[in-house]
Amino acid sequence: MIEIQDLSKKFGAVQAVRDLTLNVPAGELFCFLGPNGAGKTTTIKMACGLLRPSSGKITIGGFDLARLPEKVRQIIAYIPDTPYLYERLTPLEFFEFIGDLYKIPRREVNENREYYFDLFGLGQYSSCLIKDLSHGYRQRLVYAAAFLHKPRVLFIDEPFIGLDPYTIRLIHDLLRRKTADGMTIFLTSHILALVEKLADRIGIIADGRLIAVGTLEELRSQNSSAGDAGSSPRHGDHDPVQGPLEDIFLRLTRPEDGL
Repeated sequence: MIEIQDLSKKFGAVQAVRDLTLNVPAGELFCFLGPNGAGKTTTIKMACGLLRPSSGKITIGGFDLARLPEKVRQIIAYIPDTPYLYERLTPLEFFEFIGDLYKIPRREVNENREYYFDLFGLGQYSSCLIKDLSHGYRQRLVYAAAFLHKPRVLFIDEPFIGLDPYTIRLIHDLLRRKTADGMTIFLTSHILALVEKLADRIGIIADGRLIAVGTLEELRSQNSSAGDAGSSPRHGDHDPVQGPLEDIFLRLTRPEDGL
């Protein structure tokens, strides 16, 4: 569903993404991990058509993003780490506005609004101005609007920032249901304990390069093999096969002169 081939992005002298090749099949929840500045957000923005690659090719749902960007935009949704909302609209008006952008019939918009506003507990706030909503309820509104046009691919940059445990669990369960129904989800997160529970596969990027990809068990196996080959762990003395994702992540990404 997502095909990335030899993707690179430079900002002046800075190489943000380097020769990235990655395939994500339909119905997979793929978590893209890396330290700050590793190239995660840049990759997502290129995949959504918000940044032009310096080189390489991106295909989403069989559509070449460079040649058919409008086709790609019809089948994807993107939730950034800091979503922009029109604060002088109400959640009801915002939801209808998104429906109009995608030319969705108002009856369908209303049916989806009833479902998602009930799911996210937004019904009682539907007539409030968005500026008066808490961060958590703003995020719930963003998710509700993202699902309105039934995207085949959903990109999310840091889905759990600033959310309470109840909302985190709500979104966690919803994302798993969506992938079970065939949606492809590509997300970034620094909350590695949640990634362990959520991800079908995991990719790790550092300094713009993809350095590991696979299921958690595959990453453990790869990490163990690297250790057996004579490389010393960069973090602690945990068993690389049985240790949590955090140990693998730190081993692969921490600078040699790190703490």
